Amino acid sequence: MKVLKTNLEGLYIIQNNVFRDKRGIFVKTFHKKVFEENGLETDFRESFFSISKKNVIRGMHFQLPPDDHVKLVYCAYGKVLDVVVDIRNNSPTYGKSFSVELTEDNGNILYIPKGFAHGFKSLTDNSVVVYMTTKEYSPENDTGIRWDSFGFNWQVDNPILSERDKNFLPLSEFRSPFVYEGT
Repeated sequence: MKVLKTNLEGLYIIQNNVFRDKRGIFVKTFHKKVFEENGLETDFRESFFSISKKNVIRGMHFQLPPDDHVKLVYCAYGKVLDVVVDIRNNSPTYGKSFSVELTEDNGNILYIPKGFAHGFKSLTDNSVVVYMTTKEYSPENDTGIRWDSFGFNWQVDNPILSERDKNFLPLSEFRSPFVYEGT
């Protein structure tokens, strides 16, 4: 397990060893000591998964304080383009995005800190994405920004979206409660 920095402070790709044999694939998705050695959160409280058709876009989601949380995200089956945007006020990368393919074959995990909106596009039918969070789901603080409001090219003409995701405010109209506390 290797923890790699990205161009957005606090956002990491966790590269895992993927063990393959005639039975299939085995991947360790969490190792407390490795996370602690890299200054990452280890107190995960809930885990979810979604199954998505090809060209589904889910996002861009986050929870507002006091229920904001760190997320671990990986693709257990299929392939997704995972996208994160910095929504922390005063951040030098505010409004900037990062994307990476998460697949069952590469076994990579995205570690998403508080103050980031998260979403993905399914690149295959029946992609299974697993999320782990450091806070429980809070319906009153669960929200997002519009998937097409921060200049990212999703490379899809007619994405499949929920009504909820279509109706989020664009980033330009969202008043972020998140504050950059970096170096």
